[in-house]
Amino acid sequence: MPVKLSKPSIDLGIVTTNGEAMLGFYRDLLGLQYVQAMPMPSGRPGTMHRMMCGDCLIKLVVVPQVPAKSPPDGIGGASGYRYWTMTVSNLGEIVASCQAAGVKVVIPEKEIRPGVSIAMVEDPDGNWVEFLSVA
Repeated sequence: MPVKLSKPSIDLGIVTTNGEAMLGFYRDLLGLQYVQAMPMPSGRPGTMHRMMCGDCLIKLVVVPQVPAKSPPDGIGGASGYRYWTMTVSNLGEIVASCQAAGVKVVIPEKEIRPGVSIAMVEDPDGNWVEFLSVA
């Protein structure tokens, strides 16, 4: 049975023990629209910071500790969810802002096929974020 979406976007959860740095990256540097902070609805310790990225809800879940961290090196580091993509109209500005803020640019801006360019950066926890620009 296929999924019958009731909203045309996804919610993405990012779990971290590094709340201030991650909020600084997603909310302050990238400018995601901050919606609210709330206690974890599961009853587990932690705070969920909700931010909008277009129609998608980004849930930054700050917990006191985690049993394991994701392995480094993005796409080639392990299997599973390794990066996510934002389609943008100001790719060069984003890369420049990230570089100026000391964010690691793992793939500099480059054209991957005619009219399509990408860049990838690493958030404070080592998760990769891809920015895609379509001319």
